[in-house]
Amino acid sequence: MTQLRIDSHQHFWRYRAEDYPWIGACMDLLAQDKLPAELQPLLQAQKLDGSIAVQARAGREETRFLLELARTNPRIAGVVGWEDIAAPELAARMQEWEGTALLGLRHQLQDEEDVAAFLARDDFNRGMAWLQSEEYVYDVLVFESQLPATQTFCARHDQHWLVLDHLGKPALREFGKGSPAFARWREQLTALAQLPHVACKLSGLVTEADWKRGLRQSDFEHIRLCLDSALDAFGPQRLMFGSDWPVCLLAASYSRVASLVEEWAETRLSADEQAQLWGGTAARCYGIAN
Repeated sequence: MTQLRIDSHQHFWRYRAEDYPWIGACMDLLAQDKLPAELQPLLQAQKLDGSIAVQARAGREETRFLLELARTNPRIAGVVGWEDIAAPELAARMQEWEGTALLGLRHQLQDEEDVAAFLARDDFNRGMAWLQSEEYVYDVLVFESQLPATQTFCARHDQHWLVLDHLGKPALREFGKGSPAFARWREQLTALAQLPHVACKLSGLVTEADWKRGLRQSDFEHIRLCLDSALDAFGPQRLMFGSDWPVCLLAASYSRVASLVEEWAETRLSADEQAQLWGGTAARCYGIAN
């Protein structure tokens, strides 16, 4: 059976400024509706069968919106939505999504003032334990500086897959001669990868560079260095491609993001390993059937 090719990380929205305060004044490309009709020809051009739509704002209405899109668009292979994981009635809340395309949840941990304190909360940990018992994936969205606290949390919750978004957001703007940024990030990523239930999305890197000045050759070299480090840390069986469309458009086109990973993978991975990167790992972690 042919393995599905999946973009494991992209977003949809109907734009309203009050709903997406993180879309700033310099992000006009994002300050407009971004819906499946725009993404689907991009997937087709890269011979991708579908995508996983990931929440871009907190709130149950976000989950409901994405699931409705998935119901009417077969190229959406599943949804990573939002729910109040700390809510005492979490199990009852999740009943609303039974029988839908919901594969997992995400919370914008990166926006928490004290990530370590948030991840240590009893109510949040109870909710995470329940999610894992029900085989929902949790997507981990943090900055590189927040990875140490994340490691403790991920080690505690080892009953189902956790997926690190965007390689833990390495500080590409700080990479360069004499900078400790790369070594610091690689050390933290390698430590997290020691947990066999954590997978990693090769996504979101082009916008961690200084995209406002335009990407340079050195930026692409740094990105390839990050991809090499992720491969060394996680191995080929726990990596998955994600475009982070439409956010990636701030820095590069969909085709450029995909070709960057494709060109790297062709020099580093066997054919079978590339099949895992382009869909096999996502299907296995998120439980997506062919």
